Order: sequence, then C-alpha cells, then structure tokens
Amino acid sequence: MGTHALTDARTPVPMFADRIFEHLPRTDQRRWARAYLQGLLTTPGKKSVRRLAVAVSDSPTASQSLHKFVNASPWDWKPAREELACWAEQRMSSQAWTVSLAVLRKRGEHSCGVHRRFVPSTGRSVTCQAGVGAFLASPEAAVPVDWHLLLPGSWAKDAERRNRTRIPDGVGAQSVEQHALDLVDALTAVSHTAPVPVVTDLCAFSGASALVNGLSQRERDFVVAVPDGFKVVLGHHLRAQHRHGPDDHGMAVTARSLFQFEAAGLFQVETVPPDPGQTQHTTVLTSLVHLPLVPSTGLQPVRTYQLFAIRSKGDRHPPRLWLTSLTRARAEEMLALVRTLSRTAESVQRMKEDFGLLDFEGRSYPGWHRHMTLVSAAYAYSRLNHPDAPAGPLSAAA
Repeated sequence: MGTHALTDARTPVPMFADRIFEHLPRTDQRRWARAYLQGLLTTPGKKSVRRLAVAVSDSPTASQSLHKFVNASPWDWKPAREELACWAEQRMSSQAWTVSLAVLRKRGEHSCGVHRRFVPSTGRSVTCQAGVGAFLASPEAAVPVDWHLLLPGSWAKDAERRNRTRIPDGVGAQSVEQHALDLVDALTAVSHTAPVPVVTDLCAFSGASALVNGLSQRERDFVVAVPDGFKVVLGHHLRAQHRHGPDDHGMAVTARSLFQFEAAGLFQVETVPPDPGQTQHTTVLTSLVHLPLVPSTGLQPVRTYQLFAIRSKGDRHPPRLWLTSLTRARAEEMLALVRTLSRTAESVQRMKEDFGLLDFEGRSYPGWHRHMTLVSAAYAYSRLNHPDAPAGPLSAAA
C-alpha cells in the first residue's frame, strides 16, 4: 500500500508527538517534546533553542526549559526512534533501507565526537561531527529513523572527555561499517514489514568487504558501493557448492580491472531508458562474481554476487562500481535502488537547511542523540503526514 492511501488526513503535531514520545515518564517531558517538535516545524531559519522557544511559548523561561529537556533531562531516545520507524513504515512503501554518513560541521572542538575529517565530495578537511544514519527510502522520499555518532579514538580513549560529554560505558570507537551493521540489526528488530535491500555508499572508508560479509551473514539483500581495489573472483570460476581449500579459489582481480575486459564477453550490457523529463539513457554493465576465500575460515558456501557499473552517456568519469546480492535483478531495478541514495542525500541536505540538523547547542553524547531524534521526527512528519506535505518547515499557523 502506498503513501497516499495511508495519509489522507493530517495528524496534528501534538498527537504525532504524543505517539512518538509516549514512553517519556513525566508530563513536563512530553510537553517539551511537543514544543521542541513544533518549534522545529514552524521556526524559519536557524533553529537555536532561543528561536524555538520564541516560536512556541511566551514564557521567559521556555528557552531554558527546552535546553534542559534535550541536554539534561534523563530520557532514552531509543524507544522514540523505534516508534518513529513503526510510524514511518505505516505511511510509506519502503523500497530500501539506506545507510548514509552525515557530516555536521562545528566551529568548536568540545562537542562530543568533533574531529577533523576529509570530505571527498568537497575535497577539503573540516571540523565536524559525523553521524551514521539509517533511512527508510521509497521512490518518493527517504526519512531517517536511527543514528549513530562516530567516536574517533581520541574521544573513545580519553576518560576526561568521556566523562565531560557523558559518553556511556560500552560505547567506543568502531568502524563506519560496523555502525552500519548495528543500525541494520536495530531496525530489523523493530520492523514489521518484509525485508527490503540495504543500500549504502561508504566507499570513502576501507571496510567494504566487512560490510558485504556482515550483510551476507545476516542474509540481507544489499546494494553496496565498492572501491576500485575491491577483490572479486570471476563468475566462470565458480566451482560447485563449496570451496574446499586455499588453492580452490579461482582468479581474484580488482573490481576496476575487471572492466578492462569489457569486450571479452564477461559482461551483460543493458540500456535503461531515461526517467520522465530526462533525455539520457543509462548503460548498466553486470558480471557474476564471488569473493576470494578468506584464510582460516574452513568450509565456505559459495555466494554469488553481481558486480555492476552504471555509465551515463557523456560522463567522462569512470563509472561507480557496485556489488549486489540480487543476482537476478534487472538493470532498472538496480539503478532504482542506487537512486535511493540520492534521495537520502537530499533529505540530509534539507534537514541541514530547514530542520535544524546543524543547530544542536549542546556538547554531550545524550544531547546529540536526543536532538537528532527530534529533528528526524520533524522531518518525517513533514514528508509523510499527508500527500501534499511540504518538503520544508510548516507555516507558523499550521
């Protein structure tokens, strides 16, 4: 059932807030959750706590109360995110779960997790927090339902920093790929719909093999961007049902070098017509592959994957490389899944511009997670609450 069939009538903001934050134990907490959410939806421009307070209350202490609610009031953000995921699932037909990195630029160096990071899309290093987000993606929208905060070793191992920013025991430095797998596990535990493919592009990091193996072990279908040096074994070297020893592994090559053999008949080539309003056809080249044998892992079942590249006419850059478990998917299906990442990137940008994603005014680990939860809820409400929901903040009269 599609989005429009489930969202014919607008749910008032207070009713939506009461559902998402119904787990909060105190009446005042639920009241300030409604106020903060309403402020994110109605305040134009920067979403500072002071501006949010002015938009929702005449009380001179509202700003202080909102700040305390996010940064100091003891409430757990996880039940709210679980409820948000369930609410969003009821209002959209998910095509994929996407996992994406959000770079949140910061001026100071005292907020939890702040560090210098190189951003490939800009070619520059910036001082930032980095959030790894899980999104439900449909052909029309991508909405965030969970977040992890990257903690570099300089934060994870510094006892004074951990204490000052209230990083919980047991939370430490881990790879982006492990964060992605943990997010998939958490969403799987609360989802009430049939599994959909996991789509992600974490190519700037070095753990593509770990991510692919982790998703395969979880028996999750996926479309994952892989770097040029990602090792694969050509499909025609697949032997039988199992690989038995270190010498029975076929010829491993890098994913990029495989495409040097384009004329050798190793690829299936499909042309996808342009979307409405576009003129360029897209060519998708695919080849069946498996992964090299991992030493000391014993008997392994052969898992066949599809390596593919997307080429647009006139594009002079080397095509991006992708690996998918969907070995029987048509080119247009794979292309549609890859495009969910564009919608995810658009959602992150809109949250930065219109929903206060960059405007958190605290330094603590719990405060960051609570703010991200409220921003995600505001964005999901705006995108999914009714067929004509605006892609930006509501008017003050809403």
